[in-house]
Amino acid sequence: MNYAEKISDQVGKVPRSGIRDFFELVIGRDDVISLGVGEPDFPTPWNIREAAIYSLEKGQTSYTSNLGLLSLRKAISKYCSNFFDVDYDAASEVLITVGVSEALDLALRALLNPGDEVIYHAPCYVSYSPSVVMAHGKAVEVTTRKEDGFALTPEAVKAAVTDRSRVLMLNFPTNPTGAVCSREQLEGIAKVAIEHDLIVLTDEIYSELRYDDEKHVSIASLPGMRERTILLHGFSKAFAMTGFRLGYSCAPAPLTEAMMKIHQYSMLCAPITSQAAALEALENPATMEVVEKMRLDYKRRRDFMVRRLNEMGLECHSPGGAFYVFPDITKFGLSSKDFAMKLLEEENVAAVPGNAFGEGGEGFLRCCYATAFDQLELAMDKMEAFVGRL
Repeated sequence: MNYAEKISDQVGKVPRSGIRDFFELVIGRDDVISLGVGEPDFPTPWNIREAAIYSLEKGQTSYTSNLGLLSLRKAISKYCSNFFDVDYDAASEVLITVGVSEALDLALRALLNPGDEVIYHAPCYVSYSPSVVMAHGKAVEVTTRKEDGFALTPEAVKAAVTDRSRVLMLNFPTNPTGAVCSREQLEGIAKVAIEHDLIVLTDEIYSELRYDDEKHVSIASLPGMRERTILLHGFSKAFAMTGFRLGYSCAPAPLTEAMMKIHQYSMLCAPITSQAAALEALENPATMEVVEKMRLDYKRRRDFMVRRLNEMGLECHSPGGAFYVFPDITKFGLSSKDFAMKLLEEENVAAVPGNAFGEGGEGFLRCCYATAFDQLELAMDKMEAFVGRL
């Protein structure tokens, strides 16, 4: 049987994840220091784990509303008001999803007609362009530049707009560059979105992990933007809850209803145990104390890695958020993949080739510093020896 003929054209267009392909090479190898998978190395705070255990002990194992537990939606609404400066109605404008990835998929499928264009900035998280393709849209990449700290400029967005543009997709702080956008830049981007009647999807999963004392600004909080923005957030990164697979979207009721239609026929609802854990995460003030401790430790690691990389000749900007650095390797004359493979083969240090995150990532390497500090020190020593030989 020719299985290629049996697979849909849309899925056939989608490449495998460049991250996962690379790390298939290191699975099961205890001798490798991984700077690759973007996952906190901290365990989920104990009070959150305990809440999940207690919910099971109480026999809370049922379905919830398609939208999610109302108590959790109320907690999210309160959190968004305090943290993002945007108010949402818990009853009709908040949807609990299986991770932010599902929320993104729901939003794109709810918004796009075949051929509609989605503008997004790159280098970016590996699922953005494939998610657009699988929703029968056309992904339009806007490449950000090292010279701008990989921030997105209003001018670049405006240049990408056509009469088929329907959605603008943002992710700040950004995976893989750690880039952030200033309020002024976001105001300019908001002006373009309003002028061209674009819906904005803003993935702010790293928003708590900002450094240099800069306050995170959500584009949803800017004048005229709440009505045209779907705010995507979740618990994986700042709360170290990746395995709980819990995210949420906040948007005007008609957009939330459209997303919920798809959600109820595909996922039905997010797991109740994860929802109970998330409720504890938001309602117990002790959680944010732990989140702050993790943030400060990430900042220490960021400062260390940026300093060491620059000292060894790998030019690297200091990222404003997330937990990645994105050093420039172009002067060594190797492709991103070749550099990463040689580093792995010769020094047993694994990092992700920059081109896994789009064409604009070629010539760079993504190194995740959500790794124990002693391992980061050893990895930098090994990388310095490798660069010295090059």
